[in-house]
Amino acid sequence: MRRVLALCAVAGIASSVFAVPASAAPSYYVIRWDNTGICQVWNEELKYKPFQWGVSTYKVVSKPVPTFQAASDLQIKMRAERRCTL
Repeated sequence: MRRVLALCAVAGIASSVFAVPASAAPSYYVIRWDNTGICQVWNEELKYKPFQWGVSTYKVVSKPVPTFQAASDLQIKMRAERRCTL
């Protein structure tokens, strides 16, 4: 009985070690609103997508990056290249 309990405990700890890195790394990306040209940093872990209504639609214009700072730097670079208005 002790062996089974120990095996279950080890299996539980091992599975939690593999699950933590996947959930601990949020990914961010830059979206561009079509009607205004404004770029915005968006987090994939948010429960809801950006709200689109009427002519206000968006497109994802970057690949996912691991940190908010990296996404913000990418947004600033896109502004310098005149791909975004704000």
